[in-house]
Amino acid sequence: MPDLTRAKDPETDAQIAARLADPPGRGDLRDLVYGAIDGAVTTFAIVAGVQGAGLSTFIILALGFANVLADGFSMAAGNYMATKAELDNIQRIRRLEEELIRADPDHERRELRAILAQKGLSGETLEAATRQIALNRQSWISMILDGVYGLGSADPHPMRAALVTFAAFLVAGMVPLLPFLLPVSEPFATSAIMTLAAFFGIGTLKSRWSLAPWWRSGTETLLIGGTAAALAYFVGTLFG
Repeated sequence: MPDLTRAKDPETDAQIAARLADPPGRGDLRDLVYGAIDGAVTTFAIVAGVQGAGLSTFIILALGFANVLADGFSMAAGNYMATKAELDNIQRIRRLEEELIRADPDHERRELRAILAQKGLSGETLEAATRQIALNRQSWISMILDGVYGLGSADPHPMRAALVTFAAFLVAGMVPLLPFLLPVSEPFATSAIMTLAAFFGIGTLKSRWSLAPWWRSGTETLLIGGTAAALAYFVGTLFG
């Protein structure tokens, strides 16, 4: 999320340079929301399905914990591989551009010039900017990656993405199981209420990085998760 405090307390040139030297990239929001929503949905789907089939609390807990660990690890592994493939592709394109600059610098310089022209530069300013950026090979490549491929300067982190996904899945996935571990009179009803509250909470948290108001984001996530849970419960009743 952008740090709006900079508008009230302007940064020094050194602070700006330090921030630009270590860009945050896409951050952890996508992996956090992805893991949390899937963890709550899939675990409650199991709880609802088993409850709908009229099976015992022991089976609910056994299948629920198995889902939290196995499916959470599976999601984390899948996200790791997907993010690693994304990183590999970025590195491949970066190496390709390095080779193209060595093989045909004139063409790549014209490409750099065209990118800068699209950004609004013209005349002598455009020519001077092209010459200056072309003096720094890494800046040249970064500009091409952004202008031609739409790739930012910050590389994704596969292991970090996997760990965030697994942690979010684990925390959110435990929510539907908690009432079955506690001495409550109506564990399934309590599980449903807690899970729906978790859906709404995830959506509300997501709204901090969105233009949508908190209540709309929360309601959207609640409806998506609630629909999945209702479908699972309906299927479970068919076998009850």
